[in-house]
Amino acid sequence: MTEQGPGAPPPTGGSDGGEPPDLLEALRTLRDSGRASASAAGEAAQALRTLVAADISLARSAAGRSIAFAGVAVVFGASAWLLLMAGLIVLLSNQLGLPWWVSLLSCALLSGVGAWLAIRKADDYFEHTRLKATRRQLARLGIGELSDLTPGAGSAESARAAEQRLRDAEAKDRRGIDVTPP
Repeated sequence: MTEQGPGAPPPTGGSDGGEPPDLLEALRTLRDSGRASASAAGEAAQALRTLVAADISLARSAAGRSIAFAGVAVVFGASAWLLLMAGLIVLLSNQLGLPWWVSLLSCALLSGVGAWLAIRKADDYFEHTRLKATRRQLARLGIGELSDLTPGAGSAESARAAEQRLRDAEAKDRRGIDVTPP
């Protein structure tokens, strides 16, 4: 340490002495923490924006696929009945000796199974249009119809665990209407 004479300025507060920091240093620290908070809030908003954009993109793609598979169901239901079934009915009647009504019934069942499979696939893709991830995150932020039913942002409970709890409890909103979990 250097000795200070009677004309030397007093030491400034900080990390090297046990004295409290001066006002200017405290304001700088406050400014830096404010900037860091604003930056963190901006990053969180950007992450939420990215999530919403990805979720909407997935929903848009799923809606298109749902429509496509619904079209496939119509094609199986109508086209297969008109084109393939006529030939199969003749084959069943002439080669196997089945009555016409049995041939018609078996072909109708085959077309129905094809249409049913396509409808199930369309329904699977349609599930992506519910924006589940976005609804869960908005609920954790206290926004939306699920906000009262899901854990807050600081909670240790996961959104999936809350969703399962809601499914098990058959949740209702303030008005007593059933709420579809995200």
